Amino acid sequence: MYQKIGVVGLGYVGVTLAAALADQGYQVHGVDTQPTVRETLRAGRPHIFEPGIDEVLARQVGRSLLVADSLPADLDAVVLCVSTPVDPASHRARLENLAAAAEAVAAGCRPGTLVVVRSTVPVGTSRGVVLPPLAAAWGDDVRLVMAPERTIQGQALRELVELPQVVGGLDEASLRAGLEFFGGLARQLVPVSSLEAAELVKLANNCHTDLIYSYGNELALIAEAHRLDPLEVIRAANLDYPRPDLSRPGYVGGGCLSKDPYLMVESAGERPPFLVGAARRLNEHLPAHVARRVVELLRQERGEARGARLAVLGWAYKGWPPTDDMRGTPVTTMLPILADAGLVVLGHDPMVTDEVIQRHGGVPTSLDKAFAEADAVLVLNDHPDYRALPVGAMLRGTGVRLVFDSWRILDEAEIRAAGVRYAGIGYLPADAGPPAPPARRDASSATVPA
Repeated sequence: MYQKIGVVGLGYVGVTLAAALADQGYQVHGVDTQPTVRETLRAGRPHIFEPGIDEVLARQVGRSLLVADSLPADLDAVVLCVSTPVDPASHRARLENLAAAAEAVAAGCRPGTLVVVRSTVPVGTSRGVVLPPLAAAWGDDVRLVMAPERTIQGQALRELVELPQVVGGLDEASLRAGLEFFGGLARQLVPVSSLEAAELVKLANNCHTDLIYSYGNELALIAEAHRLDPLEVIRAANLDYPRPDLSRPGYVGGGCLSKDPYLMVESAGERPPFLVGAARRLNEHLPAHVARRVVELLRQERGEARGARLAVLGWAYKGWPPTDDMRGTPVTTMLPILADAGLVVLGHDPMVTDEVIQRHGGVPTSLDKAFAEADAVLVLNDHPDYRALPVGAMLRGTGVRLVFDSWRILDEAEIRAAGVRYAGIGYLPADAGPPAPPARRDASSATVPA
């Protein structure tokens, strides 16, 4: 029944779903408001990095995957994958893209077309924003489901098939239609009782991840104050202990984890949640804390941070699985602090183009030059190229005085043997000088920068 599918919004969520559906034999019509996205995809080239997607596009674009600026009317289903960003000031969801997409579908498609909300939204959005234009145009002949996207970058095409697909419907007929549609793609289906339940599932998954990581970061900040190694503490706490594992410290970014906690807070209504907002504030505090720590350590080493050259390795928000995604990357928080301290920032990332690094305020460089020309090196993500660095050899004969290894992936012994100071998140070995006073706290927030 569901063979001709529309996908509205060809960002990361939409283009991976469109590719997966096309490769499963569906006739997919993808639309996007950005001409450059449409032109790139029509040429069979991906505009995002995702393993396997370029091969799918080469096979399917112009055949089972067609890209245009509007949908045909005779679709069996339409999936809404438009962006739902949060306002940077209010942290409330901006839903105008979703509202516009729903209105376009209501005006251009046939009554009874299955409409799937795939975008991540505050609880109540599918019913409150998407349903009204459909009901106004189609009356009672509305089939509406919420089926949240849950994949991880770097594994999306596999996970679209292998991960359980949650589906919540407006009514029983909508739910049956949604399950039938996704039964042609996902191996396991998880029906839930309502649109709102499905919306909350997505937020629950991502906010839980943010909470888990924030606890590792909290431990790291406490360990730093006591000159302890947070990884030693976490390893000892986890070893053969039959309770949930503690997470290691690290930056928490990306398009989902940096946004969805705010959607959860908005969903809570008049009573703000106790944990979700606090965890997000702590995770957003960490990059600023590290930037200030790097400046402080440089001052200890050189007497003055101003004019120092800092090589920042890893500009995408994560290194594994590799991505070129700059959403929620820690470097955007760090750069103003580093600039205020007078540092010259050299930039390298295997996945991020020189143009993007330059646009963010860095001076693009190669790995060899990063070590040869820098006074300090800051590793921000754990890309495999960085894990494999022969760091001892690369430091030999250079002027590097400090290596801040955020993910603790480099060989500390080799770095120390080269006479270079080594530090990490929450990790200040004995030669790293006195730690800064702990950040101020108040009753209304988590850790707040001093």
